[in-house]
Amino acid sequence: MTSDTGFTCACCGTHRPDLPMNYTAAAPAVWEDADADADDCLLSADQCVIGAQHYFVKGLIEIPVIGCDAVFSWGVWVSLSRESYSRVSDLWNRPGREAEEPYFGWLTTDLPVYPTATFNLKTLVHTRPVGERFFVELEPTEHPLAVEQHGGINLSRVREIASTLSCAGDGEQR
Repeated sequence: MTSDTGFTCACCGTHRPDLPMNYTAAAPAVWEDADADADDCLLSADQCVIGAQHYFVKGLIEIPVIGCDAVFSWGVWVSLSRESYSRVSDLWNRPGREAEEPYFGWLTTDLPVYPTATFNLKTLVHTRPVGERFFVELEPTEHPLAVEQHGGINLSRVREIASTLSCAGDGEQR
């Protein structure tokens, strides 16, 4: 086994010394640039409202990395019902909010490294302590993302993701 923690870009062949362990989407896939100027729309680092009718929160899909203590994560957006979003907002800064039952939501981030769309996968959104992003649990299905979340991935898969996203320019790293 090699001690190299980097990866090689599949497009240009450049070796990069650091292997990113997380990527994040800046906005839900349904956000449009014109929404930024609308009075009934909001996009912050953790919350989004579109047309005062569609509600989203940002959370993490965490995937254990097999053979080490690392966790790979996707920063994704999940749509919530108006009622769930209202409850999340009411508890946003309240200590103990992590005792809430999870909220049902639909994944509204399409991750380009999967052969089938990730948009609209069923999720449960688990609230964490104040200051921590939500944990997004995918419904156990045969979708490759759900299989990875529930079974883990190896470092070779992390390198494959990094190589693909460095070529595509997708997946803002954070």
